[in-house]
Amino acid sequence: MDHETAQKQIERIRDEIRRHNRLYYVEDSPEISDAEYDRLFRELLAIEREHPDLVTMDSPSQRVGAAPAEGFSQVRHRVPMLSLQNAMDEGEMREFDARIKRFLGREDDFDFVVEPKFDGLSAELVYENGVFVSGSTRGDGTVGEDVTSNLRTIGSIPLRLDARVPDSTPLFPEPIPKLLEVRGEVYMRKDRFEELNRQREAESEPIFANPRNAAAGSLRQLDPSVTASRPLAFFAYSIGAADGFKPSSQWDLLSRLRGLGFPVCDMARRVNGMDAVMEQYHRMLDSRDKLPFEIDGMVVKVDSFALQRELGEVSRSPRWAIAFKFPPTRETSRIERIVVQVGRTGALTPVAEMTPVRVGGVMVRRATLHNEDEVVRKGVMVGDWVTIQRAGDVIPEVVEVLTDRRDGTEERFVMPTVCPVCGGAANREEGEAVRRCINASCPAQLKERIRHFGSKTAMDIEHLGDKVADQLVDQGLTHDVADLYDLGLEQVMNLERMAEKSAQNLILAIEKSKSRPLSAVVFALGIRHVGEATARGLANHFGSIDAIMAAGEEDLADVEDVGPVVAKSVAGFFKSESNRELVRRLREAGVSMAHEESAEQADPRFAGKTFVLTGTLSSMTRERAKALIMERGGKVASSVSTKTDMVVAGDAAGSKLNKADKLGIPVLGEDEFLDMLGQER
Repeated sequence: MDHETAQKQIERIRDEIRRHNRLYYVEDSPEISDAEYDRLFRELLAIEREHPDLVTMDSPSQRVGAAPAEGFSQVRHRVPMLSLQNAMDEGEMREFDARIKRFLGREDDFDFVVEPKFDGLSAELVYENGVFVSGSTRGDGTVGEDVTSNLRTIGSIPLRLDARVPDSTPLFPEPIPKLLEVRGEVYMRKDRFEELNRQREAESEPIFANPRNAAAGSLRQLDPSVTASRPLAFFAYSIGAADGFKPSSQWDLLSRLRGLGFPVCDMARRVNGMDAVMEQYHRMLDSRDKLPFEIDGMVVKVDSFALQRELGEVSRSPRWAIAFKFPPTRETSRIERIVVQVGRTGALTPVAEMTPVRVGGVMVRRATLHNEDEVVRKGVMVGDWVTIQRAGDVIPEVVEVLTDRRDGTEERFVMPTVCPVCGGAANREEGEAVRRCINASCPAQLKERIRHFGSKTAMDIEHLGDKVADQLVDQGLTHDVADLYDLGLEQVMNLERMAEKSAQNLILAIEKSKSRPLSAVVFALGIRHVGEATARGLANHFGSIDAIMAAGEEDLADVEDVGPVVAKSVAGFFKSESNRELVRRLREAGVSMAHEESAEQADPRFAGKTFVLTGTLSSMTRERAKALIMERGGKVASSVSTKTDMVVAGDAAGSKLNKADKLGIPVLGEDEFLDMLGQER
């Protein structure tokens, strides 16, 4: 393809991808499937690889993680990001309204805009001539941290502004602003948060306490590739400095931000007077626990920017806005007893059953105590009064014991040494906080394994919910996950609340799951310490289930991100004859276990090799170099070690080059690297 044709093709595909991004993130009306979107994206990557000089910083292909940073540099906001004063009840909101009217010297009502108060992390995005150039956290309101590379990985943040709606009709006559600082919230949806925690738990990593912590921790990763792997999203709600962008009100601002391609929450409303504000508050509070994201209150702003300027600010807070907080999500209750639950890996988890109490609008009766070490550390006893907190839809947890309320009737809890479900031995290995049932036939484990096997990121069996899994085990229809593929329509129809149509849907979903790729099957098997990423790494490294089963611990440890503990777990799993038999039965049932080949043919000069980039390349950004290596089957590490195969050194290469020389690791100059890529200099 000649240069001119390539440029036209690239612009066409980029425009198409941006249009679909807008339909997905802003309009919530996607037109194509994920697979079709991926094909478009791969087509763009292929052309850009052939013509690297056509790669621009606003291309959708640049949403890859940059090289890990050693730390965050500070960014001073052109316009301070003010904090809001809080109101805790209706009386304080009425006083806010009266205070504004006194300041303005008027008695009539005026318009407010009410918006959800997102429970995430505030961020500022800077656009110059419509292109995203930098981004930062709020910090202390005056100085934040530069997290540009991390923000670039968030799919709902546009890399280039487009003042048009999907039908290409101009939304408003003014051009793209020369400068625009857009402010909003980086957050994580509840369902994606729970999915992330399940994955981390499967990989024996600490789980996040709530979606806000998960979002904040993900955005502040020094390695942007970690941020890219986390399901972050963004809502825009205000601006800082602007040149060529002059909305007249908050309502006008939200409309124009949406017009430029930013996701704006559709829960925002413009209302007149404080009575209408209170009505919206109660509606938002009632819907709080049904929302896909966390909110902890409602932000109320005077709509008119002219009035906002007249009102000004006081003590680093605007007079024209206030945060109306929801009732607290922490409450106190009394532990009536402590029960022990059994998970799919046999993990025994103590759970406090309490006197019911309403927390954040939801009646709570149970709260996790995590493990026996946590019970001891917090000093929890049966009969204790405790503080509990609830974050989203996850099970509430005990935060602290109110020891001053003890009356001497409390009883110490002792973790059982046998499984409370099957009576089998429950052992605790040295160095672990969790005690586990070692009986592989334990019904409690089987129910959890079936739930995990059918989950979306595993075999993706729709309609296989908790109640169905429980009944399949309780009625003796499944003794392991392979039995799912032997289920007949009549058997499923005999389950409680399972009509013929529902039963057919479940059978069809089970049949559809047979085509899931190898990585999904490996994850679905529920091997301890093996999460989605590790399963994908194993599948890519070995290429077949037979090769994985035949691999020894040393071979397994050669896989990226598979250390000795994970290698031992995988090898031990497949040494078990019953587990090997399970794989055989899945294969006989028609589960393909086919390796999901990469869209690009792996280059033997790159495949399986670890590269380290250092210095500045004149022909491309470091992000681009990393993407090109990974597309060809290579890996990119942040530091030089004995596992490094090659170092690519640009101008001003630093200590990494010295370390490579000491270890005898080959070093490629930029010209050699381009030759290896097969690209022109």
